[in-house]
Amino acid sequence: MSKRNAQAAKTAARERLRVERERQAKRDKVKRQAIVAASAVAVLAAAGGIGYAVVQANQPSHWQSVQDSKDVKAGKIVAPANTTGRNGTTVVIGKSSAKKTLKVYEDPRCPVCAGFEQAVGPTVKKDVDSGKFRIQYIGGTFLDGDALGKGKIGKNGEGSKNAMSAMGAALNVSPEAFLDYKSALYSAKWHPDEKVDKFKDDAYLIEVADTVPALKGNAQFQNAVKKGTYDAWALAMSKTFDTNKDDVTGTPSFVMDGKKLTSGPQGYPPMTVAAFNSVVGAALKG
Repeated sequence: MSKRNAQAAKTAARERLRVERERQAKRDKVKRQAIVAASAVAVLAAAGGIGYAVVQANQPSHWQSVQDSKDVKAGKIVAPANTTGRNGTTVVIGKSSAKKTLKVYEDPRCPVCAGFEQAVGPTVKKDVDSGKFRIQYIGGTFLDGDALGKGKIGKNGEGSKNAMSAMGAALNVSPEAFLDYKSALYSAKWHPDEKVDKFKDDAYLIEVADTVPALKGNAQFQNAVKKGTYDAWALAMSKTFDTNKDDVTGTPSFVMDGKKLTSGPQGYPPMTVAAFNSVVGAALKG
């Protein structure tokens, strides 16, 4: 090979190498751009996800929305039938001929209330049916962590409010359905541990209601539970509990003629039939 041909070959090789380097440089640039673009998309997606999560976390709960609604603030609350008073929060059950009324303060999730209902509930119902006295039901929701009018509600759950709303749907059917449903909710079979918020589940409340003849398969009752027809009423009832004038702060509590009925030196509520009959009998004579 002549020197001229050898030099030409070297020049051609260097040119091919240069072209290949430029092509590789372009490929690397495109790759880097793709990586940067993908990273930017990922960052934006992550930021969007975080933003969505933050927005969702700051959305008011259903119950907070109910409390803050214009209708509630304007006092336009749908109350069940068989109620009287402001927002339908006066619930009195029994014969009009009964001379005295026993106020019963309860929270649907309260385990002590469940214990009372299981032990003494049948006696209360017998006394009401016979006209010995009437009962006025006042329901609270403090076990949900509610302090109505003092910030967000439901920090410990929703079950008390949801059960109260369902009890309103039962009351709309009849006072008897209300008492039977309340008894079923407090029964050993259906009442959950207070740390387990089962009553927040509409399906569970309807399942319990199917054990009550007046409510079994009752479409009107079921629709009211599912739609939350009496959700605002439940909050109004809870506010009635919170603002009571009987100095009641816990459940169950019983008041007649403005006096709390307690048993024993510790001032506990009467949790047996004998104790209940004793304190109520004395109050009826007073």
